Amino acid sequence: MTLQIIYILTAILLSAVCGFIAIPLIMDFCQKKGLYDQPNSRKIHKNAIPRLGGISFLPSMLLASVIMIIFYNDQFIEDQVMISLWSVGFFISLLIIYTTGIVDDLIGLGAKTKFSAQAIAACILPLFRLYINNLYGFFGIYEIPFWIGAPLTVFIIIFVCNAINLIDGIDGLSGCLSLYSLTGFLICFFREGMVPYCLLIAGLMGVLIPFLYFNIFGNAEKKRKIFMGDSGSLTLGFILGFLFVKFTMENPNVKHFSLDSMVLAYTLLIVPVFDVVRVSLVRIRHHKPIFNADKNHIHHKLMRTGLNQHQALICILALALFYSLLNYVLNEYFFLSTIVLVDIAVWIIFHQVVNCCIRAKGEPVFLAPPTTY
Repeated sequence: MTLQIIYILTAILLSAVCGFIAIPLIMDFCQKKGLYDQPNSRKIHKNAIPRLGGISFLPSMLLASVIMIIFYNDQFIEDQVMISLWSVGFFISLLIIYTTGIVDDLIGLGAKTKFSAQAIAACILPLFRLYINNLYGFFGIYEIPFWIGAPLTVFIIIFVCNAINLIDGIDGLSGCLSLYSLTGFLICFFREGMVPYCLLIAGLMGVLIPFLYFNIFGNAEKKRKIFMGDSGSLTLGFILGFLFVKFTMENPNVKHFSLDSMVLAYTLLIVPVFDVVRVSLVRIRHHKPIFNADKNHIHHKLMRTGLNQHQALICILALALFYSLLNYVLNEYFFLSTIVLVDIAVWIIFHQVVNCCIRAKGEPVFLAPPTTY
């Protein structure tokens, strides 16, 4: 086990080195080509910032994870390694998402085009036999057939993909939440002895370290700050959605039935998923189109209480960690259905407290989306 941990840490280190080499080169390229994320009435940043940081994610992840998987298989696997059908489907889907994000960052794509690409990528997974087939007692439901599990899988993949994309509103938020979720999934898969998946996760975790360094602490005036863009947020969201499906899928050949699988995987994605649901419901309540961008996400509300970006980031990460501790305790005594209801109650209470703080500052709780950006 010690040697396996060394392989995982090496994958993180190798990917981080790739990121520290690639990201400055990307920033220089953006500066030469004028590829910036321009500030507007909805965005928080005041300077033009390069937006192609996410381009480094997939190459760094694949380079680090593939190298370490090869060494791992040579060390621990005596038989010939066969590439599974779903693995092929996953990488095809990932390439579609990654390419869509890059094209959107470079020339811009309409919402329908991006959604179509996400739907195509998500549909590939069930077609290659990777889908949710067990809800582990959620509202009394256990095993589910393919015709239910497949569309549910597609919905979850698209939903998580967009949740990570939409919460990418302040420095470090999407990256830190993704790093937190990836760390949780790394522990989950390692506990199940699924080391190749751990190496894949470690490869993505590694490149997030240099990205977060330049994203949070980079100097915008010196052109040393960068955003991940859709190429990064969509890639992160898709991989997190995939990991959720993979870990919750009951497959006796890979991972046996476990009642806490759904609780563990769901808990790691609570904050971005709950935030998208809340924002959508608020827009419906105020008769606004749910797909119109506004400034009512959790980070926007926290900043209206008087917090700066870094303080809001710490607050949101603390909330995510609180949910992990809460659900870890609740999982000892309650089923998933009760845990979800408790989580929703905590989310509502948290936002009511935030709303009181916003009103005390004389700020509006709801900000209508501007007509132009």
